[in-house]
Amino acid sequence: MNLANKLTIFRILLVPIMILVTFFNWQGEFLGIPTMAWILNIIFIIASITDKLDGYIARSRNQVTTFGKFLDPIADKVLVITALIILVELNKLPVWIPTIIVFREFIVSGYRLIAVENGGKVIAASIWGKLKTVTQMLAIIVAFMDNNAFGAIFKGNLVGYEFGINLVTTILMITCVIATIFSGWDYIKDGKELLKDR
Repeated sequence: MNLANKLTIFRILLVPIMILVTFFNWQGEFLGIPTMAWILNIIFIIASITDKLDGYIARSRNQVTTFGKFLDPIADKVLVITALIILVELNKLPVWIPTIIVFREFIVSGYRLIAVENGGKVIAASIWGKLKTVTQMLAIIVAFMDNNAFGAIFKGNLVGYEFGINLVTTILMITCVIATIFSGWDYIKDGKELLKDR
């Protein structure tokens, strides 16, 4: 139980805290953004930082463990999926976006299991996978700060800050979905030899 793994566990523990935050009737706002949105975003940002930090610590201190390899991707998926579900619950996101992301994660997890059984072969993350990760995190952070639902800019009644933040949210979410689809396809394409072996 080294520092890297403790950070991973800490990230997982932040997930139920995010969920609990939504049960309270938070009053007030700051800079025009509801208090609950700030709290959820702060928790998500802290969790996202630990995601980068635990990997760096594990590699720099030569503390990479089997436990960490198993738990780290699970912690990432649970965090992101929980945040997306909360955004759907807050009517800020249509349900088809997290559905596509969850579907892709099931496909990738399945291929990784087959790869492990097939001699530990590793399917390297493509540029689409890296783009998905970056845009996914940024899209969630911006979406929490957006008082309007995804795509509200197309209704033509937003101005100023609300228009700008919704535009950024919409672009990031669309980019994230596109990257999610293409990165999932890369896994299917690059992993087809594994299925033949099975």
